[in-house]
Amino acid sequence: MGSESVGALQPALRCYLVLVLQLLTQLTPVDSALRYRIAEEGPPDVRIGNVAADLGLSTSGIGTGDVTFALESGSEYFKIDNVTGELTTSTRRIDREKLPQCQMIFDENECFLDFEVSVIGPLQSWVDLFEGRIVITDVNDNTPSFPSPVLTLSVEENRPIGTLYLLPTATDRDFGRNGIDRYELVQDSRDQRRPASASMPAGNNNGGADRRRSQEAGSAPAGRSNVFELQVADTPDGQKQPQLIVKGPLDREARDSYELMLRVRDGGSPPRSSQALLRVAITDVNDNSPRFERAVYEAEMAENTPPGTPVLQVRASDRDVGVNGQVEYVFGAATESVRRLLRLDEASGWLSVLHRIDREEVSQLRFTVTARDRGQPPRTDRATVILNVRDENDNVPVVEIRKIGRILVRDGAAMVPENVLVDTPVALVQVSDRDQGENGAVTCTVVGDVPFTLKPAGENALAPPPPPTDDAFERNKKKFFLHTSALLDYEATRDYSVTIVAVDSGSPSLSSNSTLMVRVVDINDHAPTFAQSLVEVHFAENNAPGERVVTVVATDADSGKNAEIAYSLDPSVNGAFYIDADNGDIRATGALDREQRERYEFRVIARDKGSPSLQGSATVVVQVTDRNDNAPKFVQEVFTFYVKENLLANSPVGMVTVTDADEGENAELSLFVEEDEEEDEAGGRKQEMFSIENNTGTIFSASSFDRESRSTYTFRVRAVDGGDPPRSATATVSLFVTDENDNAPAVTAPANESYTLLPPASGARTVVRTVTALDGDAGSNADLRFALVGGNPFRLFEIGPNSGVITLAEPLERRHRGLHRLVVRVNDSGVPSLCATALVHVFINESLTNATLVDAQVSQTTEGQSLS
Repeated sequence: MGSESVGALQPALRCYLVLVLQLLTQLTPVDSALRYRIAEEGPPDVRIGNVAADLGLSTSGIGTGDVTFALESGSEYFKIDNVTGELTTSTRRIDREKLPQCQMIFDENECFLDFEVSVIGPLQSWVDLFEGRIVITDVNDNTPSFPSPVLTLSVEENRPIGTLYLLPTATDRDFGRNGIDRYELVQDSRDQRRPASASMPAGNNNGGADRRRSQEAGSAPAGRSNVFELQVADTPDGQKQPQLIVKGPLDREARDSYELMLRVRDGGSPPRSSQALLRVAITDVNDNSPRFERAVYEAEMAENTPPGTPVLQVRASDRDVGVNGQVEYVFGAATESVRRLLRLDEASGWLSVLHRIDREEVSQLRFTVTARDRGQPPRTDRATVILNVRDENDNVPVVEIRKIGRILVRDGAAMVPENVLVDTPVALVQVSDRDQGENGAVTCTVVGDVPFTLKPAGENALAPPPPPTDDAFERNKKKFFLHTSALLDYEATRDYSVTIVAVDSGSPSLSSNSTLMVRVVDINDHAPTFAQSLVEVHFAENNAPGERVVTVVATDADSGKNAEIAYSLDPSVNGAFYIDADNGDIRATGALDREQRERYEFRVIARDKGSPSLQGSATVVVQVTDRNDNAPKFVQEVFTFYVKENLLANSPVGMVTVTDADEGENAELSLFVEEDEEEDEAGGRKQEMFSIENNTGTIFSASSFDRESRSTYTFRVRAVDGGDPPRSATATVSLFVTDENDNAPAVTAPANESYTLLPPASGARTVVRTVTALDGDAGSNADLRFALVGGNPFRLFEIGPNSGVITLAEPLERRHRGLHRLVVRVNDSGVPSLCATALVHVFINESLTNATLVDAQVSQTTEGQSLS
């Protein structure tokens, strides 16, 4: 860009910066709010306000497009001109009553819609955000209405003057001045009355008489109505409650209904109104109560009277007519037993037997009967009914035998020790009869030839006299002690059947009997004994937990509890075994391991259940026998041995150690060598190289070793025990063949028949030839040393002792020309050392023009070397 273009832009840039600074200084803070008001239900494009003007922005840049406006929220109901900032309504109609935030608002100034508008600088170089609120004002667009076009109200006759009845209220979705303003009551056509209204000015909340303004319904020019008037009250929540007040006497017989027109108006301009038909029904009043003929009804009936038998009738009358004079009878204060045993006919008042009545359960029934009419509300009267139940001899005497003192009575049997004294009470006998009088008087006796007799329990001089009682049933209870009348002998008679008969004094008399089995109890004088004092048993290891080891049995000469034996083990068993306390089965708690313990010794105790208890004991010895549950085990998984080559055949090369925790045949081991199968040169199976001695574990070689042929051997040794089934284990044997110096070095270069041409001009340290050799041994036996041992009379040549490199030791002279035969000896480092020799021919000359002569000389020296 040239300097002229830059100069042209500078004024425009300055203007733009001035505009931005002006706008920034005029903008209000971001939290400033715009405030507008608009009526609901308006058409689209209604102007609300100009944001630019209301924010006080300068006109510079407004309308040119440099500064623009955008609605960030509130676009559902509003829109803004992005150039001028003009805020208007959108196409969506605003219904104040349907806005969620305005549903429960009763102050029109509190219903609003919020919006956000952003002011955007040129190229959005800056942005500022403003909040706004638009208050939605109410318009009278809803008509007040009642919940139903026909309203009903029931009013009883004879209601006192001033009785107030609440009427259903109308609802208007508008409020404020547009809400409900007044109610009007219009008399029906039969009264030819003019309308009457009742209203409450908005905001009137004074209370008392000032809170209510009323106009009588059916007022005439000559005076007020003497039947109803309308009153409207303000409720605490600001609503208007229409109320109908009884102004004059109501006589249902003179007139039983009224039809009025109830009208409601709102305070809008123009006002809206609706009306509903109010039907007032005058109902009858139940003003007479039923009356019983008597306050108390009393009768007697025999027990066990059949169901359906009538007992008594109660009667009541009512002076009212219709349902108010119709009387029905129901139980009043009556227990559950009364309602279960008796039936009361609701219409006639007859009481009859519903279920058989047992005097021994219920001797008297006392309850009330209620007579009520069917008026609303019903009126009632009560009478008391007393029914006495007469006794019949329908219960047999009851004989109850119970324990006394320390003598137990269980399952109809008394356990009496044989050593009790004569006249010892052994049981308590109680005789009773639930009937009354002579029907409940009972006598009893012991029948049969038994050594027992009955004595009244009250004959004991130490016993206090029984307390007096009014209960006939308690008076008919008698208690006796059953005493022994002779000594008891368990060995002679162990059981007695004692029958006690009870007879009442009724006519005819009833009787019953009860039998007590008296068992003579033996005295515990014998201890349990075992047939053997020492019990030995062999038991295999690895048993299942809970497996039976042995059963011990003890006997007791006594009987009953004295002969019942409970078995237990001495604590020294330490939980290894347990015993069934009832049958003497001794079982192993867990699996036994012979390798840990092979012998157990403990005592078994047999204790009877007598009192005092007696006991005996026996000794049990358990020998745990072996199972083949342990495999052989080598002391090492891998055995490593070293053996020299050239060892004689059948020589020992190593020894393995293996053990087995079992015993006997389970621990008798057989050892085997397992080698990988190899084929010999003929294709057959190669002979096994190793064998093992079964008793010692010594491994022998079948032939001598040559390290140069094979330096290592790896094979497995298997140990198999003699169990059934057998168990086995393997170990790996690694055998390393150590070297012997049995190979002499071999010279590989140069050949004895070869020669090397060396120019006379060669200087000192010139490499002439390198001697190389190999040794089949290893280690120091293959460590080679080189030396010149002949053919070097002038000391012209020298050789590296380790490398075998032959070099000139000094410059050559003319006299040195010709063929030189050097004798090189190669020695290894073994003990004793082995060696080899080689001939190295060097021909010193400028050229090889006489090669035939040289070859002949070399051949001659080689042959000479061979002859020597």
